[in-house]
Amino acid sequence: MKRPRPARISLLLADVDGTLVTHDKVLTERARAAVRGLHAQSIRFAITSGRPPRGMAMLTGPLAIDTPIAGFNGGIFVRPDLTVIEEHTLPPTVATVAVGLIADYGLDVWIYRGNDWFVRNPAGPHVAREEWTVKFAPTVVDDFAGLLDHVVKIVGVSDDLDRVREAEAAARSKLTRMASAARSQPYYLDITHPSANKGAVVDYLSRHLGIPPSEIATIGDMPNDILMFHKGGFAIAMGNGGPDVQAAADVVTASSEDEGFAKAVENFILAPVRTDA
Repeated sequence: MKRPRPARISLLLADVDGTLVTHDKVLTERARAAVRGLHAQSIRFAITSGRPPRGMAMLTGPLAIDTPIAGFNGGIFVRPDLTVIEEHTLPPTVATVAVGLIADYGLDVWIYRGNDWFVRNPAGPHVAREEWTVKFAPTVVDDFAGLLDHVVKIVGVSDDLDRVREAEAAARSKLTRMASAARSQPYYLDITHPSANKGAVVDYLSRHLGIPPSEIATIGDMPNDILMFHKGGFAIAMGNGGPDVQAAADVVTASSEDEGFAKAVENFILAPVRTDA
């Protein structure tokens, strides 16, 4: 059952890629204006993403973000100056199993430790685009020996989307209660600490900012956003989200290519609540 918009919204938590920014990673002026509108009405604004914190640093200034930033889907929380507040890492034994499982499904493997990104194949799928997106290059290694402690996120990458989906199902089955496994994009499988998911981000921000979950609105476009939809008080799906994502939300906005984020803020957050006579 779809929930009505709450009488009070005190925080909007937004996914980044495919939500806050366009497919080409552009933060539009209308999106900036929408966030300024939130600030003008004393509504806090926060972001969460599968990106590392360094990959979101370019958003903090333009959007005047003053809330904790949740990188790696909640694997790490940092202040806007990138100072680490809290970090959830995978045990080395779990990281080893996850790397092996991803490789068994023929996906390339990326490792993130803190703010460092490691790959074995710099010419692999989406490496160049990811480097352009996050604005820093990976460290190329022959293998991941010695790197599987203090791992915040492991990513399986492939343009064989069926393989990625199958690997996700296998990871959820094999790593139950040991790790969280979810696709942040159709071609990315993210494996993180079980406490590192976007539902836990809502819980963290609620505690840290003293805002009841019922007053937190969330907006996203991918299956890993559904957990935060359930935890918050009002959920907005992007028009470019899949049917399962849209079905899990309370309302649906336009796509990221059609100012969907800005329209959601304007129509569902800032507009007066309609009351029927």
